[in-house]
Amino acid sequence: MRFPKPLKKGDTIAIVAPSFGATTEPYNFRFNEAVRRFKERGYNVEIGGCCYKSDGLGISTDPKTAAAELQKYYLDPKINAVFSCGGGELMCETVSYVDFEKLKTAEPKWFIGYSDNTNFIFPLVTLCSIPAIYGQNAPGFGKPWEQSELDAWNLLEGKSFTVSGYPKFQNPDVDSEDPLSPYILTDKKELVSYIPFKNGNTLKLLPPDEKLEFDGTILGGCLDCIVGLSGTRLENVCRFNEEHKKIIWVLESCDYNPMDIRRALWHLKESGWFKNAAGFVFGRPLAAFRQEIMGVNQYNAVTGILGDLGVPIVLDADIGHIDPAMPLIIGADSKISVKNNEIKIEMNIL
Repeated sequence: MRFPKPLKKGDTIAIVAPSFGATTEPYNFRFNEAVRRFKERGYNVEIGGCCYKSDGLGISTDPKTAAAELQKYYLDPKINAVFSCGGGELMCETVSYVDFEKLKTAEPKWFIGYSDNTNFIFPLVTLCSIPAIYGQNAPGFGKPWEQSELDAWNLLEGKSFTVSGYPKFQNPDVDSEDPLSPYILTDKKELVSYIPFKNGNTLKLLPPDEKLEFDGTILGGCLDCIVGLSGTRLENVCRFNEEHKKIIWVLESCDYNPMDIRRALWHLKESGWFKNAAGFVFGRPLAAFRQEIMGVNQYNAVTGILGDLGVPIVLDADIGHIDPAMPLIIGADSKISVKNNEIKIEMNIL
């Protein structure tokens, strides 16, 4: 893996919109506030024109235009990092027009975003061997910074590569009319962790006071997007499996219900993607959160498919669409530690 250089004051951040732009509220307000905060911290900011467009279908604008903007800023030597303006629905169409062969030989730089941005992060990692940060989109930095925003900035500036779970999270049914509201922390984090049992063919719950540790290279993102990429020219998990013998799959979902999650994991498993899995960490799913369909819920949707792989599975971690979320470096060799309802992820970029 070719790791980007850390950001430093005076560097230039480009903000692009390969998925949604920031033309509606509260995203526009948060976006402008985020830009102000970046400049306040000593950074220069260049804003791509697609950030202010909304004439596209499921994305900011025409996919070719959005792809050209993303590629231009990523290849520009004057740009030190690229932030995504937002998630969305059809960024897969944008990345069809990105020349990843050119990116392979480019000077690596940090790209940060989540959700639909999996469509760029996943090929960047598996095709180009360039890590990226699965973390806040640019407007997410517009609110008052809490630990998750500080964690993301520490990764970008190279100050710390360890993140830990947060004590509470914001129930997805709770929202504020204030666009700059801090997180409304309503629910206590409760990790659900499983370890192999009986020759690895079944799982058992990890006792709270028992420590679980596993290591490997982080790969993953938003499951909704990853399934769409599977089997296309925009992923090379086969090569990634050859080069990384222990993979920690970190996954979360946005629109999928429990049935969708179970079907998606079945598809990836049957495609051979998990043959080198050293463990799984799942974020709390957004649409499937506390939902059950015909007996299938967010837990057995996972364990029912992956339970016979003989590796640990950690569920309901602070990753993805339910705030706050731990930012993670996709492509980093890492160690996961879980004990007493706490999770720590130590990432190594050497």
